Amino acid sequence: MQFALTEDQIAVRDMAREFAAEKIAPFAQKWDEEKFFPVDVMREAAALGMGGIYIRDDVGGSALTRFDAALIFEALATGCPTVSSFISIHNMASWMIDAYGSDTQRQKWLPRLCTMELIASYALTEPGAGSDAAALSTRAVRDGDHYVLNGQKQFISGAGTSDIYVAMVRTGGEGARGVSTLVIDRDTPGVSFGANERKMGWNAQPTRAVIFENARVPVANRLGEEGIGFKVAMAGLDGGRLNIAACSLGGAQSALDKSLAYTKERRAFGQRLDEFQALQFRLADMATELEAARTFLWRAAAALDRSTIRGA
Repeated sequence: MQFALTEDQIAVRDMAREFAAEKIAPFAQKWDEEKFFPVDVMREAAALGMGGIYIRDDVGGSALTRFDAALIFEALATGCPTVSSFISIHNMASWMIDAYGSDTQRQKWLPRLCTMELIASYALTEPGAGSDAAALSTRAVRDGDHYVLNGQKQFISGAGTSDIYVAMVRTGGEGARGVSTLVIDRDTPGVSFGANERKMGWNAQPTRAVIFENARVPVANRLGEEGIGFKVAMAGLDGGRLNIAACSLGGAQSALDKSLAYTKERRAFGQRLDEFQALQFRLADMATELEAARTFLWRAAAALDRSTIRGA
């Protein structure tokens, strides 16, 4: 399979790359050191269409493809993978509302999500349910027009700052068929947040637990029918994983670019580092691995675009 980017795709990629170079890269180290979450900068990205990349345009989305999204997130990540990855999570959570929400729900949330006036987080992982997502235990018990939630989500990006949480909860029996998806407002009584996790990096976005203690969430906030929450969660991750791969690729490309630039400046034993053949071989191997990873990513994104199941 061969990929030739269209003029529009090149323009979108270059726009994201220029934004990363001007608005993100110069501040990324400081944000990480100070654990600063640059919401205002992300809203500037949203003003360029990056808050709802593959959200339908009737609610303010850009209606682009998953392939386009891979180009954008890789480009943003050359400035800071942490910031790019959170924008990707926001897009994924927003897409779940776009794909599975009613017209009323879409009109309620998506116009403000696309501008990032509202920030969205994805809440699936629990202390006892990570890769085995169908084992989640956060319980939502129906009480009239509300669900009463008790439980905890773990390692949630944006927690405490994000306005809404697209959360998978157990409304039925054990296993995947007992899971439903609710959109939960941050200010709901009974919703609280744990301390920001201590991390080796990734500090320009908060990572906290989301705790539910008899939190009452309207039934009207459920996406789709009861029991399809696991399907909704996995559909989101089908594309969300590609987004994170793109962010990783952008960070790695930036590291390689900086390494190449350094070898042209640093001198040792009477010559520049880039004149040493052993280093040339190592750098060439790195570039080859990145290009191979990019090809895999583009193939996967193109396959998702061709599929009948939309992924985030």
